Amino acid sequence: MMAEKGAKARILAGGTDILVQMRAGRHQVERLVDVKNVPELNELSYSEGDGLTLGAAVPCYRIYEDETIARLYPALVDSASLIGSVQIQDRASVGGNLCNGSPSADAIPALIALEGTCLVAGTKGRRSVPVEEFCTGPGRTLLEEGELLVAVKFPSPRPNSGAHYLRFIPRNEMDIAVVGVGASVVLDDGHIRSARIALAAVGPTPIFATEASALLVGKEANEGAIEEAAEAAKGAARPISDMRGTAHQRVHLVGVLTKRALRTAIRRANEVRER
Repeated sequence: MMAEKGAKARILAGGTDILVQMRAGRHQVERLVDVKNVPELNELSYSEGDGLTLGAAVPCYRIYEDETIARLYPALVDSASLIGSVQIQDRASVGGNLCNGSPSADAIPALIALEGTCLVAGTKGRRSVPVEEFCTGPGRTLLEEGELLVAVKFPSPRPNSGAHYLRFIPRNEMDIAVVGVGASVVLDDGHIRSARIALAAVGPTPIFATEASALLVGKEANEGAIEEAAEAAKGAARPISDMRGTAHQRVHLVGVLTKRALRTAIRRANEVRER
């Protein structure tokens, strides 16, 4: 159905982005394909061997109401609970947040930090793509005509691991991130075995801060390492100034939020170890 209309076909999952965009004239759509009830796109399952499968149409509320996800993937709960209002979360999905391709999307940094992989299907078959490669520009993704996102898959959490997502907004709720940061760590005897830091709203796409992440590996999980990684994360940011904040403010916030995200990720990793 999508291939028949090519670029003038769009997916409708929650509709919380596409319907607003159509009313604003951003897209010339001849066909909306409703996928809300496609079984594969609504899968939400976990096993220790296969990890987590998060269907692209699974609404946000199912994520933060799932006890297994809350226990094993709290950073997903951090993100899902921030996407719009409670009413929006009844329809909006993490998959839709990803496919919308906004640089300030709240879901994407957590997906990158948790090593998410996108399962894409289309007329030419299926392929898997790391989340950090999915967005190609503001509002753009690597999905080709006739393709759709089926699910995002995550590996099982490693022992002594923790992750967190947080953002800065000028209002208390229902606002767009001025800066968002997701971070994950794996600890080994008080040292950081691996780490991933991802940034939102400071570039044309969400950014996987690879250098900042690599700086943490092998370091003791202390304030010194956190400070060093935060400075490197600031160097990865490529923000602009707009009505929501200046580039200078955004770079400063990357440093502040990276430190906070890492502290919480390390705390969560230590809590897992103690259990």
